[in-house]
Amino acid sequence: MVEDERPLDRAYGDGDATYQACGGEAGIQQLVETFYEVMDTLPAARRIRAMHPTDLQLSIDKLVCFLCGWTGGPKRYAERFGPIQIPRVHSHLPVGEVERDAWLLCMKHALVEQPFRDDLKRYLLEQLFVPAERIRRVVEAREAEGAG
Repeated sequence: MVEDERPLDRAYGDGDATYQACGGEAGIQQLVETFYEVMDTLPAARRIRAMHPTDLQLSIDKLVCFLCGWTGGPKRYAERFGPIQIPRVHSHLPVGEVERDAWLLCMKHALVEQPFRDDLKRYLLEQLFVPAERIRRVVEAREAEGAG
C-alpha cells in the first residue's frame, strides 16, 4: 500500500489488516530484505550482524515467515519451522538493551524505505518492541540464573 491519508477499513492488529497494509507476503519480503541490507551496513548493527550466519537466506526466510503470521497473514513460520518460540530460540544469544535497540534501529531504517503509511510504520515499530524486549528479558534471566 502506498502511503496516503485514507483511513483503514480495520485497525492494525484486527485480523489480517496489518498484513494487507504491508502489501502481503511480497511487501513483508521486501521489508525483511531491506532490514538485512541495513544490518549489513549500519555500524550500530555490527554486533547483531555477527550473531547471524554469513549467508542470511535462512534468517531472511524465517523472519518473513514469522512476520507474515505475526501481522495476521498466513502462519508460514509454523508451516515450515514448527511452533514459534521467539525468546527460547534466541536465548543462547547475548541480547541486551544495546542489541535489542540495534535490531529495532535496523527495522526503523528498513521501514523508512518501504511505501507503507507512516502510521503503519509507527505501529510496527511499537509492536516489534514487544518480542524484542521479551528476548532481552529471557536472556537476562538466563544470565542471572547462571550467575547465581
